[in-house]
Amino acid sequence: MVNGNFIQYCLKIQKVVGDKLPGEEAHLRMAPVNRPFKYIDQYTKDAGVLILLYHKKNEIHTVLIKRPVYNGVHSGQISFPGGKEENSDSNIIDTALRETEEEIGIDKEKHNIIGNLTPLYIPISNIKVHPVISYIPDTPNFKPDKKEVENIIEIKIFDLLNPESSITDQNFYENNRMIRAPYFKLGDIKIWGATAMIISEFIEVLESVSFSQ
Repeated sequence: MVNGNFIQYCLKIQKVVGDKLPGEEAHLRMAPVNRPFKYIDQYTKDAGVLILLYHKKNEIHTVLIKRPVYNGVHSGQISFPGGKEENSDSNIIDTALRETEEEIGIDKEKHNIIGNLTPLYIPISNIKVHPVISYIPDTPNFKPDKKEVENIIEIKIFDLLNPESSITDQNFYENNRMIRAPYFKLGDIKIWGATAMIISEFIEVLESVSFSQ
C-alpha cells in the first residue's frame, strides 16, 4: 500500500468512526472473566490513550507499549500509550497526544486526528479511558521514556484482523499469576484486559472499511 493509499484508508476509518461505533458490545467480547463492576463516581479520573496508525515497509502499523514492573495495578501490562488527563490539557485528545509524546517521543504536532472510539471504564483503577485514533504520514522514530516504557511493540493491523489472533481460551499465566480472560496472541505477546477490549472495538471498525477501494 503506497503512502497515498494509506492516507485514503485512514480517511475511510475517520468516516466510520464519525458515524456509528460498535460500542460496549465489542468491548465485552474481550472482557476478563469476573471483571469487577463499579459505578463511575466523583473520584473517577479521565484518561486518554492513542491508537496511532503509520506506514512502515508497505504495511500499516500501530504501536503498543509494555509498562515497567512497579507497585501498581497496571504493572508490566501491555497498553496503548496514554495516561490521565491533566488540568493543562485542553481536551482528552490533547491528553492522549501529550502522553504519547512524553512516553514514546512522537511530536504531538505530527498527528492527524481520525476520531475517538467508545470510552471504557476500568473499575480496578477507577479510570474512564477515552481511545483516540490518529495517523502520521511517515514512519515514526520512537524515543521511549525508560521510566514509563519497558518496550515498544509495533503491530501490523492486518495481524489484528487475522481471526487466529483472537484466543477465547480464558486461562493463562502472566507475570507468575493466573489470568482468566480472552486475549489477542501476536507471536509471544498476549494482549488482554482493557487494551484487548479497546482493540476489539477497533477491529470491528476496521472490518467495515475496505482496503481495496
